[in-house]
Amino acid sequence: MNKIKVMDEDLANKIAAGEVVEKCMNVVKELVENSIDANSNEIKIELLDSGVKEIKITDNGIGMSREDAVISFSRHATSKLKTLDDLFHIDSLGFRGEALPSIASVSKMCLKTSDGSVGTIIDIEGGKLVSVEDADIRCGTSITVKELFYNTPVRLKYLKNLYTELANITDYVNKMALSYPNIRFILTNNGKMLLNTDGSNRLLKVINDIYGLDVTKRMVEINGENDDYVIHGYISYPELMKSTKTSITILVNGRVIKNNDIVRMITDSYHTYMPRDKYPIAVLMIDVDPILIDVNIHPTKMDIKFSKANTLKELVTSVISETLSKLTLIPDAGRTTKIENGVTSITNSYQKLYENNNFDSSIKRKEYEEFEKYDKLNFNLEVSLDKESDNYEVRDDDFSYMNEDDSNSDDSNLDDDLRIKEMYPVGLVHGTYIIAENEDGMFLIDQHAANERINYEYYLRQMSNPKPNVIDLLIPINIELPSNEYLVLKNNLHILTDLGFVIEEFGFNTFLIRTVPLWLPKGNEENAIKHIFEIVTVQESFDLSKFVDKVAATVACKASIKANDFITLDDMRVLLTRLRKCKNPFTCPHGRPTIITYSKYDLEKMFKRSM
Repeated sequence: MNKIKVMDEDLANKIAAGEVVEKCMNVVKELVENSIDANSNEIKIELLDSGVKEIKITDNGIGMSREDAVISFSRHATSKLKTLDDLFHIDSLGFRGEALPSIASVSKMCLKTSDGSVGTIIDIEGGKLVSVEDADIRCGTSITVKELFYNTPVRLKYLKNLYTELANITDYVNKMALSYPNIRFILTNNGKMLLNTDGSNRLLKVINDIYGLDVTKRMVEINGENDDYVIHGYISYPELMKSTKTSITILVNGRVIKNNDIVRMITDSYHTYMPRDKYPIAVLMIDVDPILIDVNIHPTKMDIKFSKANTLKELVTSVISETLSKLTLIPDAGRTTKIENGVTSITNSYQKLYENNNFDSSIKRKEYEEFEKYDKLNFNLEVSLDKESDNYEVRDDDFSYMNEDDSNSDDSNLDDDLRIKEMYPVGLVHGTYIIAENEDGMFLIDQHAANERINYEYYLRQMSNPKPNVIDLLIPINIELPSNEYLVLKNNLHILTDLGFVIEEFGFNTFLIRTVPLWLPKGNEENAIKHIFEIVTVQESFDLSKFVDKVAATVACKASIKANDFITLDDMRVLLTRLRKCKNPFTCPHGRPTIITYSKYDLEKMFKRSM
């Protein structure tokens, strides 16, 4: 008797369901993608108890004939692939033919559909056909999924709590709404509205519907293309910082994907604009010839393999970096509270909606009117940074804080191209914050962060010099290291030699430094060298650009004036003048703000001079 047998279709579908359907969100995802592929311009998602009890998806697409409706529940039945060549030119969201039979095998499903001729109702329980009947319905499709995992209790047991399931679904629907602003999406849970876009094909309007007006005002449009890729979308001002990457939405040919490489491209473009482990809000749409991507690497189709990934990285980083370089990024302290509400975790908002079942249509109507007004004016407001960014260690090594040999310190070089206007210092608060003014309002400048930015850009320039200026030490510096660090450093001595160091081996696990680059902070060269050695020895895979950046940031911090160090008004003027000439005068190398402002209007409003 043969041991190997072909499993029956019901068992095969249950196995496939284990790959395709892990939670309620997967059901919504597969059915919504089918609705989009059916050319729908309105999709309604209705949930009962976060989808655990019931999920209903209704669209106004092309619908199906009775024959197509019946066969659609067969495994690998699809209208999107006919030949092997089609697999390399996929332009639809669905194509595997596994979603409907997989979902039907672990639920009680009712399909209502019409292609404009005759309507059909199909009932299926646990993957088995119960009935096929005529129906009098309009063109389109409605699918109701009840009691998900009722016949697979282990799966049902491991569904998350209702709030988590709802958060997963809303996050996905939000991303689809961003991907297709031309489609109206309606999402409800237990009859309460969670999302209602208008399908007007305005991406910024969808961003407003999801994040609110205060965030929308701090988004900036990006566009770019090369021979292989076209990108467009919106990115946030750096002050809209998030502690997780969930607010970075990546869309490839209309498909929502998760790709850590692209997330890294976006966050790397914000280098020094925000602290490490913080993320912007971003909606990045990537259009590419389907032949350059592979979407068939996972049953959920949530990840993609890219050909020519390097050209995509170059495009994304250059477009975002160039966009940020043109913005004025001084946070407005007068609007701090608004933005704190605006960047609150989206899932927190849905949790409140779920717990309170509260939806005030008058509030939504007012917000819509405010957005329409904003959209016509098309202006940008700025806000202060999240308070979490204040958690930064200030080091107190005694270095001089001015680089007198900075070649860009000539005040005569100032011109109208500088990113901030001239500010006039008037005093110092708590020995740390410079108070300055101009015709626009009042400014507070963190003297350490500002000087750190000045020094950081100075050291970057000096370390990029192919022929660095050096100085011989009158008394060579002797540094002893542990054996493991000594061996790593010995293998990478050429890196330090290129920077201008002259280093010799001197006995057991010891180096003798005879010559150092001229940019090294005077008076505390040994401490700075030890920090540089440490950076070399801790890198697992050496990257020259990251090494240079790390050294510049570390030495800049050590060489800068500290908090609670008193400086004169003349020192303040020099500091502000040099800060204005920086490529990015708005943040220190660690992403902390250098300047915040109270506009003249905010000051007058606080003192009731402007009502």
